[in-house]
Amino acid sequence: MKLLLTSGGVTNDSIRAALVELLGEPIEESRALVIPTAQWGHPMCTPESLWRTVSGRTRLVELGWESVGVLELLALPTMRRERWEPWVREADVLLVDGGEAMYLAHWLRESGLADLLPSLSDTVWVGVSAGSMVLTPRIGPEFVEWQPDGTNETLGLVGFSIFPHLDYPGWSSNTTESGRRWASKIGVPAYAIDDETALMVEGDEVRVVSEGHWEHFAGGA
Repeated sequence: MKLLLTSGGVTNDSIRAALVELLGEPIEESRALVIPTAQWGHPMCTPESLWRTVSGRTRLVELGWESVGVLELLALPTMRRERWEPWVREADVLLVDGGEAMYLAHWLRESGLADLLPSLSDTVWVGVSAGSMVLTPRIGPEFVEWQPDGTNETLGLVGFSIFPHLDYPGWSSNTTESGRRWASKIGVPAYAIDDETALMVEGDEVRVVSEGHWEHFAGGA
C-alpha cells in the first residue's frame, strides 16, 4: 500500500498535493471508501461525530472524490468475504478516520481486512490520527482508551510510531513536552506531528509533508 498518515486529515495544499502524487490521478477521478470504525471505540466520539465523517463534513470525504462509499468493519464478519473484498480492491483510496486505535486494530483483524492490506499495492491509505497510528508497531499506553489494561501493540505495517495532534490548542496531553516523554518510552523510531503535517510512505521511503511543525525521534528507550 501507499500511505498518507496524517493527524488531522487533508488540511493544506501540501498534503493534498502529496495525496494526488500517491494516487497518480486527480482526486476527482478516484474512488474512495471511508472507514469510520475507530470512532465507536473512543469516549470522545459520538453518533454525531461519525455522521460528520461519513456525510462529508470532514477533511477527508469532502475533497471531491469521483465516488465515496462507507466500509464499516463491524459489518464485515457478518458477510461472505467474496462480497466485500471486491469493494476494497476496486477502491483507489481507503479513508480511515480517527478515534481509538486499539479498537480499530481489533476490528481490522476481526474483519479480515488486515490480512488483505499487504496485497493492495496500488491502494492509497489515508489515515487520520488513530487511522494513522493503527499501522504503527505500538501507540503507547497514553493513547489506549478502549481497554486500558490491555496491549498497545498495533498492526506494525510501518516501523515507526506516531504522536498525533502535536500542540493542539487546549489539549494539555498533546504538548511538545508530552510528545518527547512519550517518545522516550515508545521503544521504536517515532514522529510527533501536528494537524498540518503528514507522513508519506512508499515502500521503505518516509517523507514528511508539512506546513506546520513536527519532531522526529530516532530511537526511543
